[in-house]
Amino acid sequence: MKHAAHHGTTGDAANQPLSEIKAELFKALAHAGRVRILEVLRDGDRTVAELIPAVGLESSHLSQQLAVLRRARVVNAARSGSSVTYSIADPAIVELLAAARSFLINSLSVSQELLADLHQGG
Repeated sequence: MKHAAHHGTTGDAANQPLSEIKAELFKALAHAGRVRILEVLRDGDRTVAELIPAVGLESSHLSQQLAVLRRARVVNAARSGSSVTYSIADPAIVELLAAARSFLINSLSVSQELLADLHQGG
């Protein structure tokens, strides 16, 4: 079984540089629908039926996006009977979304200040 350790796959995090692993996470987040799913789940766990109207994606598209988030281990899925309830896997994801929001607010504030300076002939 020693040779099995040498088989590198794209999903084998142990053989990937941390920068690549981080990039994979950001790729999983790089979709407006997936960000919206996380924003809804930030307020509490939801079933797929509850997510459809809250996120605004049709069922098949929502399922695809949830699968991407599951593979990236960003969300957890718990089956109960015929329904599946999704939750955010780690509070750090909520912090990451908040950090992105803060960055955008700060960035837009700087842009508005620059725009105001330009309008004033500065």
